[in-house]
Amino acid sequence: MVRFSESDFPFRSWDIHSSVSFRKTSEEWGGFSNMAAGFPIVVNNVEWRTSEALYQALRFPDFPEVQELIRTEKSPMAAKMVSKPHRHQSSRKDWDVVRIDLMYWCLRVKLTCNFNKFGELLRKSRNAEIVENSSKDRFWGAVPVNDDYLQGQNVLGVLITKLRQEWVIGQEFACEVEPPELTNCRLLGGDIPTIEPPEYISKTLFDE
Repeated sequence: MVRFSESDFPFRSWDIHSSVSFRKTSEEWGGFSNMAAGFPIVVNNVEWRTSEALYQALRFPDFPEVQELIRTEKSPMAAKMVSKPHRHQSSRKDWDVVRIDLMYWCLRVKLTCNFNKFGELLRKSRNAEIVENSSKDRFWGAVPVNDDYLQGQNVLGVLITKLRQEWVIGQEFACEVEPPELTNCRLLGGDIPTIEPPEYISKTLFDE
């Protein structure tokens, strides 16, 4: 498992015109958002509607009841909001240290479970930098400073770009995703298994 630190994501400017940027899930590149519907993830035969819900749940490995509250919310924003009252008392203590690693794991699982659909989006982005265009989040995304540039760390966009580099351009797609190599990663009271791709995915998507 790749291990990240915040220093791997320097604050910088991103060219709006040469980048693939996403903001609204309904837009062309909206599938890159963790809030995007239509990319379900199955872990231990239990479905998570979005990568956002899965990511938020990983914050509470010792509280399966909180994870289930997050999982059963119908919208990803509601899943995020329902987690907030529990963060002070129930969050894993090292969350700020491991959150980037866990986000990347969620993205890998999102691709494995939705290889044709998410993989096609990655393919279409070609070699462009990928940037989350956010109204205020300079950590996961970048914020517009004028009509030409966004500024921020853009951690989510950089992680997606890395995913594309490793599994699409490099054609090193791993059909299985191992559990996070971190202590105390559990979902709904159980250990996280190796995530297998659906049988129907096309592993030749990028062979053209």
